[in-house]
Amino acid sequence: MNVGKEMSALRRMTVPELRNRFAEITGEATTSRHKQYLIRRIIWKMQGNEEGGLSERAKRRARELAASSDVRLTPPKAKAAESPEARTKRINISPENRLPMPGAILTRDYKGETVQVRVLPNGFDYDSEIYRSLSAVAKAVTGTHWNDYHFFKLGRTQNGEE
Repeated sequence: MNVGKEMSALRRMTVPELRNRFAEITGEATTSRHKQYLIRRIIWKMQGNEEGGLSERAKRRARELAASSDVRLTPPKAKAAESPEARTKRINISPENRLPMPGAILTRDYKGETVQVRVLPNGFDYDSEIYRSLSAVAKAVTGTHWNDYHFFKLGRTQNGEE
């Protein structure tokens, strides 16, 4: 068998022709429509037929490995109740609301330090403490009362207007 010649002939075939050739050589139909895969499988089977295929020892070892391994053809489907990411919660978003969505990180440089606050569904996480408002976070950072939107520069347009 000349592998190069066979490979050239197979490359000129269409996918339906390759599927027919695969069925002729292997004796079983395929659902694959991947041309390169079909060519490789056909050549592999042709070489196996010509050279005798796998030895009995190799076949026996393959069966042993297959029997002792936990092989799945498809991954298990996660149940919605078990997956925390699958839980959904309806939130109402006001077009007037200047706060970002929960999960966002607000960053502000203040006196040489970077202040990072994570927006939660019912509060704000700063320095591993939960605050009910951004004003409370601003007061914890500065020691004085601040308007939360001004301190974190929220609600400004590109022109700098609110």
